[in-house]
Amino acid sequence: MTMSSHNEDEEARKQEDKKSQGVKRVSFPPDEEMVSGFAEIKDARQDGDSRTLTDIILAYEQSCIKHRVAPHPKTLDQIKEITCLSNRARCLDLQGVRLDYRSCESLEEILKSVRFNLINLQGADLEENGASSLMDMISYYESATHLDVSCNKSMGVSGWQALSRLLKQAGYTLDGVPTHHRAHTHSHSLTQSHATDIFPEMPINLPCIALLSSRLTELHLENTRLSGRPLFTLVCSLKKNIALQELYLCDNELNSFNDSMQLGELLKHNRTLRTLDLSNNAISDSGLEELCDGLRVQKSGLRTLVLHNNQITHRGMTHLGSVLPLLRTLETLDLSSNDLEDKGLHALKEALICNRSILRLNLASVRITCEGAVVLAEFLAESRFLQTLDVRWNHVLTGGLMAFALALKLNCTLVHLDLDQNPKEEKDEFLIETQKNLLGRICDLCVANAEAASETDRRSATLLMQDNDEDDTEEEDNSAVPRAAPRVPARTLASE
Repeated sequence: MTMSSHNEDEEARKQEDKKSQGVKRVSFPPDEEMVSGFAEIKDARQDGDSRTLTDIILAYEQSCIKHRVAPHPKTLDQIKEITCLSNRARCLDLQGVRLDYRSCESLEEILKSVRFNLINLQGADLEENGASSLMDMISYYESATHLDVSCNKSMGVSGWQALSRLLKQAGYTLDGVPTHHRAHTHSHSLTQSHATDIFPEMPINLPCIALLSSRLTELHLENTRLSGRPLFTLVCSLKKNIALQELYLCDNELNSFNDSMQLGELLKHNRTLRTLDLSNNAISDSGLEELCDGLRVQKSGLRTLVLHNNQITHRGMTHLGSVLPLLRTLETLDLSSNDLEDKGLHALKEALICNRSILRLNLASVRITCEGAVVLAEFLAESRFLQTLDVRWNHVLTGGLMAFALALKLNCTLVHLDLDQNPKEEKDEFLIETQKNLLGRICDLCVANAEAASETDRRSATLLMQDNDEDDTEEEDNSAVPRAAPRVPARTLASE
């Protein structure tokens, strides 16, 4: 019995040991022993702030020696021209300067000490490692508010990934003030233009994903072959973007079908976009209808729409005319270099009269004659908002000029009427002289409107200052009068 009991105890201990071998325990020290020390975050610009221009140039030259590259004369000349290191320098222009990896690394001594409004890397032949390093430097040191990386076809996946990280961080603080508080003076922008193949080594969704959360306010994608799926991916990102204000998509062969439909969807969903430039594409009349459908839903937000040279005809003005009276914020409309003809202006006239927001209208080279000029003059006589009208490079003769001169006698807001200054196709000396006199009279009437507007602005500013002074005086008087004791509300029936 004793032997059996001993064996059982031994077996139980073995089982317990087996169980304990599979158990893991974690223990922590007391709270007061958890933190052993701390280190303050180093300011990326602390060393740069104490440097002089001579120190920066010397550091750059030493960095070039370290990386076994020659200091570039163009870079040195631009650094020597900087007059104040406490403010952003205008530009670091490295366009056409070949920047390999070692050249990019040597630039760190400049980027960590000097901040620029623009860093131009157009055609710098950036390769993957150099581009990645340079983008990370610009992001870390907050070296630029505007960046041009166009015409660089060998940036590789790493370079584009670094650029995407830069896009995500485009809302960093400038001079101690958040970027969105300085939208007018420090708008971040990225330019990627004139690239025959913008994404040869990576999918377009890489930078587009970054745009979902980016605080970039200005984006240039001119001549980048965006038509088709690339535009679809871009629009999907920008629909949810709440920071981008200016978008330039010129020279992309955007068509009147899927591309225009995507742009219409963008206008329906994005509420922060202020400028959309679609110059030199193929939107045409059917594409304009898609854009107008988007504007009809939005109604407010977009301030500048540029449709220069888009194969639009007078038929498209029907779509535009249906939406113009609804728009409350559109200030600039550019329809130049489209075959609108006189028919187009007839279709657009009533909509322009009803619209109360457009300040600048560009109708240069739209193939109108004196008939179209008379239609515009009728609009000018009714308009109380338009300030600039461009009708150059049209077939406007003496009759059209006379209509403009008469309309300006009734109009008090137009300050710029751009017309061809050389008399056109008039053989009679009297008509030629009449054209010159009418051009002079139109110019005088515009100058008079401009002077009247300046005087009105001056008076408004004076009255505003007087009102502020009176408010300040009233506050001082009120502060000098003893305040009455607060009234105690009478008890209500409910409280009784």
